[in-house]
Parts: sequence; structure tokens; C-alpha cells
Amino acid sequence: MTDKIDKISCPTCGKKGTWTPSNVFRPFCSDRCKLIDLGDWAAEKHKVPGEEIDLNSLDNESDNEE
Repeated sequence: MTDKIDKISCPTCGKKGTWTPSNVFRPFCSDRCKLIDLGDWAAEKHKVPGEEIDLNSLDNESDNEE
């Protein structure tokens, strides 16, 4: 019996890889691609959809509750 190995594409470069415990960088193909993705999140190139929240207005609301 052979185990099915799921093939995945690296979200950064598109290189094909496998979703196995031996691929310590999954879903990325390498540490380099993982760090590129992390940098993109830090630079706000990726965002979770939704309305922006004005943090200053939240501070003012919590001050008014006291």
C-alpha cells in the first residue's frame, strides 16, 4: 500500500513541494520563501480583509467609559 503524498505549490515562488513532516518549511519550499512572506506581512503588502479601525477613537471610547 502506498501513502498518498499531497503536492503543494510554494505560495511565494510557486515551486512544487510536498506536504510531509520532512518539509519543515511547509507550505513554503524554503526558509528564504518563508522569510519573504513574513517580510511582506510586516510591510503590510498582505492584509486580512475588513474595515480599518481607528485606534485613536478606540482609546477615546475607553477613556469615556471610566
